[in-house]
Amino acid sequence: MSEILHNERISKDFYLMKVKAENTAAMGQFYMLRAWGEYPLLSRPISVFDADGQTVSFLYKVVGKGTEIFATLKPGDEITLDGPHGNGFPEAKGTVALVGGGVGIAPLYLTAKKLKELNPDTIVDIYLGFSDEALLVDLYEKVADKVTVNIGGFVTDDIDPLKYDCIMTCGPEIMMKVLCKKCKSLGVQAPVYVSMENRMACGIGACLVCTCKTSAGNKRACKDGPVMLGSEVFGNE
Repeated sequence: MSEILHNERISKDFYLMKVKAENTAAMGQFYMLRAWGEYPLLSRPISVFDADGQTVSFLYKVVGKGTEIFATLKPGDEITLDGPHGNGFPEAKGTVALVGGGVGIAPLYLTAKKLKELNPDTIVDIYLGFSDEALLVDLYEKVADKVTVNIGGFVTDDIDPLKYDCIMTCGPEIMMKVLCKKCKSLGVQAPVYVSMENRMACGIGACLVCTCKTSAGNKRACKDGPVMLGSEVFGNE
């Protein structure tokens, strides 16, 4: 069990939780979180927003019973963390675009920070899409060279993918699909990495609930991903 240091409500449905826990979390990975007994049956997969080796933070949206319970937790309460899990975003150099929509913005903060730490000369531009209210823009501005915010529109309209050596994205599947189709239509040579948000049950690849079809065969979002090449996931669409 790990101690909750803070669990702040930052908008109507979004919370930012920080937990005291030694960790080796990398950009784009996730944990299976649990703060209850037998019900709900399954733990909840939550992307890592930030991590420093001694603490790990999660940005989550209240969408059901599990996240409703998370929202009631207070500093000093305990939560079970299982992880980190999954293959995250790769190291990249040059000029990199990070594109997020909704709760899919969560893994982009640590990703931007780590990309800069690994290669200080890397240029990182972040594109954030929201349905009605922008979140944590001030924090993203601290780890990026440029932050573009889109509220109520299509964040994929704001990016010129030809400018980038690498593109990484997380958010609604339709958003990532549109971005990949845009890159393909423009003849973009840069790799596009997508972080799949399929429903997960075990987090370790055993139950196959999160299986998604790719050009390389079926893959498990939790074990083979969540980060995969967009050309493999959406290449034939």
